[in-house]
Amino acid sequence: MPSSYNYMGMELMVTGENAGTWGTKTNTNLNIIQQAATGYHSQSIAGGAQTTALLITDGDSTSATDSLTNAARNAIIEFTGTITGNQIVTIPNGTEKFYLIKNSTSGAFTVQVKGASDSGSGTTFAATDKDTKLIYINGQNVTNVELGTGGASWQAVKTGNFAAVAGEGYFVDTNSGGAPITATLPGSATIGDTISFIDYAGTFATHKLEIGRNGHNIAGAASNLDVQTNNAGLQLVYVDSTKGWLIQTK
Repeated sequence: MPSSYNYMGMELMVTGENAGTWGTKTNTNLNIIQQAATGYHSQSIAGGAQTTALLITDGDSTSATDSLTNAARNAIIEFTGTITGNQIVTIPNGTEKFYLIKNSTSGAFTVQVKGASDSGSGTTFAATDKDTKLIYINGQNVTNVELGTGGASWQAVKTGNFAAVAGEGYFVDTNSGGAPITATLPGSATIGDTISFIDYAGTFATHKLEIGRNGHNIAGAASNLDVQTNNAGLQLVYVDSTKGWLIQTK
């Protein structure tokens, strides 16, 4: 029975085969494992609208910059080059692994990453999205893995009315101006969006924080939310058009 290869291109040797070459072949396999676990590959996708097929080659552990030969085996792939049209990059069928993909191209065009026979759309970097994505391919389809931000991005103390932004947190000082403050929620929201508020001066009972719903329900009600408890802290999480923003903490 001859040797076979797995989807990472490692040779699966059978007893009695490859006499005298096991050392070389084993070292190749170990290098392939290293590439798959921690390898970095830089790949130019410069040019107009096109599809670039990343490859995995059986029994070959070479990996060179801008060479497609084993580009899809590496754990970290960085796209480079000036693109003048929307790009599609494919991963071979049968591949099962995580990738960290960095879009370092220049040019305001999309970069879509998908399986070679993906039944979905994979994941796409928007035209101005020059960032990093964690993805997983299950043998055919690419799925984007959402990376947590580690909490709210806290802003400087607010002493007057303001427009709240998803992902941000606000210290609200109603004592400074001696009057209520209105925080207006975003006009558009997506499930999982969060916004946090904290009573900076401990004066919400005297001068309230009013959270303007801006067309969305708050806890299922079509009305603004008044926060009138001193030292209150709360986080709103958006779920859907029925419940709108839910109060996660008080």
